[in-house]
Amino acid sequence: MKINVIKKSSVFFLPLFMLFILSACEKKYQAPDHYSVDLFKGEREEGKAYVMNEEECFDGSELVIASSAVKLADSSKGRGKTFFLYKVRSGKVLKTVRDSVTDYPFMFLSQQRLKLKNDSIYLYLKKLDGYRFIAAERNLKYEWLKAAPVYSVKKDK
Repeated sequence: MKINVIKKSSVFFLPLFMLFILSACEKKYQAPDHYSVDLFKGEREEGKAYVMNEEECFDGSELVIASSAVKLADSSKGRGKTFFLYKVRSGKVLKTVRDSVTDYPFMFLSQQRLKLKNDSIYLYLKKLDGYRFIAAERNLKYEWLKAAPVYSVKKDK
């Protein structure tokens, strides 16, 4: 009789035990890598800087100057952001958004070191944002357009 009771109780508890085991072993769904879709495939790649073309630089600038008299005047090293100060001795204003006369020589700030060339280049500048202490000390009003490279002035033939 004892054996019969054990069989009945095991028959009752066995399905409950199996349901408990199956629910505890729930597998989480993981998406395989070969099904992933890159939605930004044609966009910029990570780690590569965006470089503007000449038209974008001209349109995005507040002041465009063609000059061959540009020199690195100073740079910051040590604490804080790195920046470079360039001095422009002379040049020809090609675009300005303000009705102002540019007095030479003047200085502008750049967050990256510019690859200056020996011939005449375009300077793509915008109003200086931030750097209020160095701006007051050095009388800075403009900074280099961030994504703009250095373009040479092409001679018309």
